[in-house]
Amino acid sequence: MVQTGNIEPVQSSRKGTANAVAPPRTWSSDGKGISGLRPVIMLELNELCPRLLDKWMLSGDLPNFKALHNISQVYITDVDVDDPRNLEPWIQWYSMHTGLGFDRHGVFHLTDGPRAGHMDIWEMLLKAGYRVGNCGSMNAKQFSAKGAYYIPDPWCTSERAIPDSLNAFHSFIAANVQEYTNTNKRLGIGDYGRFLAFLLTHGLQPGTIIAVLKQLGTEKFIDSAEYWRRVALLDILQFDVFKHYQQTLKPHFSTFFANSVAHLQHAHWREMEPEAFVVKASEQNQRRYGDAILFGYKAIDGLIGRFMRLARKQNAIIVFASALSQQPFLKYEGIGGQQFYRVRDIEVLLRELGVSYQTVQPTMTHQYQVMFSSEAARQDAQAKLGSLHMDGQQVFGFEPAKDQSLYFGCNVRTLQPESGMMMIGNREVRFLDIFYHIDATKSGRHHPDGCLWIQTGQHLRHDAKVSILDVMPTLLDYFGVEIPEKLRPMMKGKIIPQAFH
Repeated sequence: MVQTGNIEPVQSSRKGTANAVAPPRTWSSDGKGISGLRPVIMLELNELCPRLLDKWMLSGDLPNFKALHNISQVYITDVDVDDPRNLEPWIQWYSMHTGLGFDRHGVFHLTDGPRAGHMDIWEMLLKAGYRVGNCGSMNAKQFSAKGAYYIPDPWCTSERAIPDSLNAFHSFIAANVQEYTNTNKRLGIGDYGRFLAFLLTHGLQPGTIIAVLKQLGTEKFIDSAEYWRRVALLDILQFDVFKHYQQTLKPHFSTFFANSVAHLQHAHWREMEPEAFVVKASEQNQRRYGDAILFGYKAIDGLIGRFMRLARKQNAIIVFASALSQQPFLKYEGIGGQQFYRVRDIEVLLRELGVSYQTVQPTMTHQYQVMFSSEAARQDAQAKLGSLHMDGQQVFGFEPAKDQSLYFGCNVRTLQPESGMMMIGNREVRFLDIFYHIDATKSGRHHPDGCLWIQTGQHLRHDAKVSILDVMPTLLDYFGVEIPEKLRPMMKGKIIPQAFH
């Protein structure tokens, strides 16, 4: 094993490099980059676990991960927070992209990042004259520049994609991700038509069409419960779009975010490692979902092969990061595991309660964010939503929020009978008339260890952990871009020595 040694403070190790506001420099036409530098493709594969990768690379299930691993510097990353309440991907990815710890940036919710206004890796590289792309990175703000593209994450509705044509893709994906459990919210033929028209002119591959048709055929003619495997389709559709922009715009730095494995781990760790849990999965669920997480890793492994082929064609370097990982979630085993309930139609509920609001959007699983025109309207809404009670307890829980917004979600964590009743003020209503059960008992929770692999052509596996705050200064150093002087005192991250060597 190779020790990383002492990590130097944030500063550029290259003499004479441009600072963050330097004029554009010339990118050589042979693809070798500025002064011989190569483009970087950063794969942000949310919450993949170092332990599971090692296990399945050893068993031969992940040949493409193994191939990348064998030509990469391999690190374990640590998060920038101690409080487990802040061990969330939308916080940790934001920290990685800005180089600021949570104690500095204060971004707590999934939708806070675009409004926070901190400089991030894309903005700094753009100001140094580089072309950049963002394909769904979590909690990142919009940017716009010639030769650049930006796709918001699937939970973001406050930012529009750039160029504008990408909104046909983003709006379709966002609608499916945010409402994937809700049968009351379905897209229309027009939405599907616009989505397909966009894909046909933006890189849709025959293999992707075959995969989609195979999945839909399985659901329709063999087993409709196989719907859960659709999660892998988003990644390959997104790859086709990513590849299109890689080939047409040739960005110097681009990111690709995928959440499919994180979703499967949260939902199906119980079936993968039943021995870790008191509440056992049913035999039916064990048969159906026992290999669901492995399925997710194998699907991503197929993507890794595609990315490696694309990187070879573009003489690019792959950087793979996961920000954090997961482990068994045992907190609610004593009450049968944590269940989730979600409002059937949040807009209808808000109208029936007489809540005056500007916008409402789903965030994660059972939560929503609502924006208001005034603090008085926000307080009125919280009081009205707080009037929902069951067994003497508030149905909704609320979280601190900024900018006249309200974050709330259903607090009911145990299975409810068909006849279960709740109170809305002084009125009694059936709980399941307002809410529906999400058919997945949470069984995976976050773990601070993450992956960081940097493709250098040789394999070195490092014992010492690095911080996620080290990633941005290391990337900027590779590109010869210095962190603006005003930001340096706020950043704890260090340049990882010899990371790209």
